[in-house]
Amino acid sequence: MKAQLNKRKTPSGGRLRSVPMKKTAGKKKVPLLAEPERESLMLENIRLVKIIAHHIAVHLPPHIDVNDLMSAGTIGLLESIDKFDSSRGIKFKTYASIRIRGAIMDELRGMDWMTRSMREKSNMLKKAYGEIERRTGGPASEHDVAEFLDLSVEALRGMLSKVSAYSLIHIEDLVPDNENKMDILECIEDPNGADPMAFARFSELQSTLASLVDSLPEKEKLIVSLYYFN
Repeated sequence: MKAQLNKRKTPSGGRLRSVPMKKTAGKKKVPLLAEPERESLMLENIRLVKIIAHHIAVHLPPHIDVNDLMSAGTIGLLESIDKFDSSRGIKFKTYASIRIRGAIMDELRGMDWMTRSMREKSNMLKKAYGEIERRTGGPASEHDVAEFLDLSVEALRGMLSKVSAYSLIHIEDLVPDNENKMDILECIEDPNGADPMAFARFSELQSTLASLVDSLPEKEKLIVSLYYFN
């Protein structure tokens, strides 16, 4: 059976070439874009990925790399190009924004090391501390937070203990005042590597022995060399 053909306009108003229609079981057939039109939409909207990724990153912890968000957003843009249906009367940019944001949020959910219930508790604590500090203009006490959350101080401490157990820090943050840009990975001992101090001592011993051997008379030097090194 020959593939059905369809002509449609790009979101910017230009005429697209006739291309095969994508078949989706139980859904309306969406015409596939030809490669030049796909590349054009990609180039026109790639900046949208950067804007959305940086907008989301503002509200995230500093250890989240915005480049990871942009990579996920780019995948969302590609998927929006494949699945966009202009007959629904919405602009491509609007549709792409939703897909890009959704792809980034999926990536963040995949990064999350907390369970959903623990994440809810963490957010609840952040909200309580933030609201109290906003009202009072000073640091929130345990009593104030417990009262705000309608908990006992003991229950609040238990919640704080559980949430803090999930805290995440960058390994680079373990180096205080890293002015020399030292790579902390170079400071971690390799269990299978040679001991630097032992290697240095052995090298020094070799150098000392070589000097002593060189100071011997030629006949004794030859005897020692033949005995130990052959």
